[in-house]
Amino acid sequence: MRFRSIFVTGTDTGVGKTTVSAGIAAALRARALSVGVCKPVETGCRLGMGGRPVPEDASILRFFSGCRSELTAICPYALRQPLAPLLAAERERVDIDLERLVHCYQGIAGAHDFTLVEGAGGLLVPITDAATYADLARRLAAPVLVVVGSRLGAINHALLTIRYAESIGLLVLGYVVNFPRSENDEAACSNVEVLTRLLGPPLGVVPFLGELSATELVRQRLADCFATCLHLDDLLIPA
Repeated sequence: MRFRSIFVTGTDTGVGKTTVSAGIAAALRARALSVGVCKPVETGCRLGMGGRPVPEDASILRFFSGCRSELTAICPYALRQPLAPLLAAERERVDIDLERLVHCYQGIAGAHDFTLVEGAGGLLVPITDAATYADLARRLAAPVLVVVGSRLGAINHALLTIRYAESIGLLVLGYVVNFPRSENDEAACSNVEVLTRLLGPPLGVVPFLGELSATELVRQRLADCFATCLHLDDLLIPA
């Protein structure tokens, strides 16, 4: 018995959700699993050909996973403003339909062995006036993996995120500590030890990997790295 999907959330923005999601996707793909990916809403998108926003995080996830779905299904809403989805959509006069997000996810999940859904920011980031990413994770019935960016404040943010998720009935698979910077202070270096004492051991500790370039060599290196630094089987098989 396996989980069919995981909802990847973070303790904040910029903590490495896309890196962790891409690494998991690449490592599972290397195991010959077909991996679907979803980035329901992406903000801060650059303009591409024809003046249409290009969701770069969704594009990264698609490449590293080898996902067969169209980018418009992987990321139904690509918005230019670097703001929370609720506000970015309002400023661009876009109505985000939660049912459309669920429908796109179901189509992708139905076509793949395993699907990763990456949120934006944290669980309480608003998608609409009535729904947050926590609400979306609940609608998708997807267990949650929390990415903790190892920096000052991470302990508080991790505890708040995990305890809130559990309080509303979300299944939390565990947490991954990611190092988003090449140089780390004492706070960053001590986070794994303290979080282990308070929450139990992480499912993985990801070293600083820098920017991801969409090449076969980087995909293989990422797959190898995550096969080593992450307990992949714990993501696949229910406890």
